[in-house]
Amino acid sequence: QVQLVESGGGLVQAGGSLRLSCAGSGRFVSSYAMGWFRQAPGKEREIVVAMSRSGSNIYYQDSVKGRFTISRDNAKNTVILQMNSLKPEDTAVYYCAANGKTYWSSSWYYTDSSDYDFWGQGTQVTVSS
Repeated sequence: QVQLVESGGGLVQAGGSLRLSCAGSGRFVSSYAMGWFRQAPGKEREIVVAMSRSGSNIYYQDSVKGRFTISRDNAKNTVILQMNSLKPEDTAVYYCAANGKTYWSSSWYYTDSSDYDFWGQGTQVTVSS
């Protein structure tokens, strides 16, 4: 199984950028469909972006389309979430997750948190207005 550790969160002004990293250990993150979720205080955890194991199919939540980009650096065994034009409503704890069903299609991505088996500890993103 894979262990995931997020980093890169912090405090940024509205309009700024942050780059979140999700470093994998134990197994290659390229073996998994990956997702980034976020949870704001008092709200449920929600999907931000999901990527199929092949990397060919990606889902973005409507509110982040055109602002957030997911990528994978296989050499560093890391999944990256580049967040630009940040808004106060992006404030949340961000989690990366991996779907452990490697026997499922490599073209699928998953938007439901119950489809993910491995989670990082989260990293706080705070966007000030």
